[in-house]
Amino acid sequence: MTSFVTALRARLPVSVQPYFESAPLAALLLGVSSGFPYAMLGATLSTRLKQDGISKASITAFSLAFLVYNLKFLWAPAIDRVRLPLLGRYGQRRAWLWLSALFVAAAVTGLGLADPVADLGGVVLAAVLLGVAGATFDIVIDAYRIELLQPHQLGVGSGMSQYGWRIGSATAGGLALIVAAPLGWSAAYVLCAGFVLPAVLVALLMGEPARHRAPAPSKGWAELFGAVVSPLAEFFRRNGAWLVLLFILLHKIGDTLANLTVRLLLDDLGFSNEEIATYDVGFGFFAYLIGIFIGGVLYARLGMKRSVMVSLILMAVSNLSFAALAQIGHSNEFLAFTIGFENIASGIGGVVVVAYLSALCNLSFTATQFALLSAAASVVGRFLTGTTAGRLIEWFGYVDFYLLTTLAALPGVLLYAWLWRAGLVEQSIAENDVRADAG
Repeated sequence: MTSFVTALRARLPVSVQPYFESAPLAALLLGVSSGFPYAMLGATLSTRLKQDGISKASITAFSLAFLVYNLKFLWAPAIDRVRLPLLGRYGQRRAWLWLSALFVAAAVTGLGLADPVADLGGVVLAAVLLGVAGATFDIVIDAYRIELLQPHQLGVGSGMSQYGWRIGSATAGGLALIVAAPLGWSAAYVLCAGFVLPAVLVALLMGEPARHRAPAPSKGWAELFGAVVSPLAEFFRRNGAWLVLLFILLHKIGDTLANLTVRLLLDDLGFSNEEIATYDVGFGFFAYLIGIFIGGVLYARLGMKRSVMVSLILMAVSNLSFAALAQIGHSNEFLAFTIGFENIASGIGGVVVVAYLSALCNLSFTATQFALLSAAASVVGRFLTGTTAGRLIEWFGYVDFYLLTTLAALPGVLLYAWLWRAGLVEQSIAENDVRADAG
């Protein structure tokens, strides 16, 4: 694989050659496999249950299966430390990746074979098992990707991973709908289980990551205690670690507040389902892909610190476009601009902020630390803002609400600026990933 990729890359323009290095291409394929379980649990399952006549209350309850993704840090230490029998001889990361891929394929198949009409409880159990399997798959894939990429490849590699996640999610969801029409939902789910194969093949072709660092060995209760505490202790020993964690908790609140309410805004402005599908789904998808590409370029040209700052400012300012849309009203042209701006900004942030989180991970605790950081980055937005957004709209109206979301984004921007000025951005990065291109 490496020799073929090298020959292909030599024929390409210099500006795009980094995207065709072996590790970033592997990150793309890993992203494809990482994204599809989320689609099987989300819109795909909702559509299936609705077509089977399940009540809306029951359908929305299935969203609780996603909570497992926010709890994955609880068993991430086992993936860092527990050596699997038999498969373990192929390497810690590859063994867990192949096992979790098998678990995901079985869980997707089980969810497809369960009958919502005859046994809704069985579908609930299958959905929860898929949530556990998908979250475990994510833990391993994130660790494998971070350890496979060299420090200078984190920006491009994170972008390729985001591309893959979107492609895997959208393709699996679309394929399931197409196959379900003539062959039924069971056949659709069984076929989509094959989306684990890209990650399986990557591990087979790329081998065990050379940058993997096994944690120091320990025994008995000390091993159990160390598996949980050591990754946390190592992170919080760094200068500015508590402020970095606070930044991670704060930086997406404004963006999450805005995105949670977009469909409510569009519905109240009178946009039809066809218009929403065209602009919010279709146009937004391609705008996000463009943002991912721009994010990779910014990371390469500006370095980590500057590109993260640019992305934070863009994500904050993009919320103003929603306020403007709420003021203007029904306008397809301005809707296209708003969706395009917001998705490009999110795509850029998805690359450079993920690259920053990846750089924070010590290679001895990659799975555990990235699981903790990614959970922290999303849990506040999902729980805190999810319970307040609707009430804030009722109080202030859409225009003032989106102005408020812009203000809510400012603490994260200002805190990052202070971390940068104080030199704590570099000091908080794991020693094994300190690099000159931090920017």
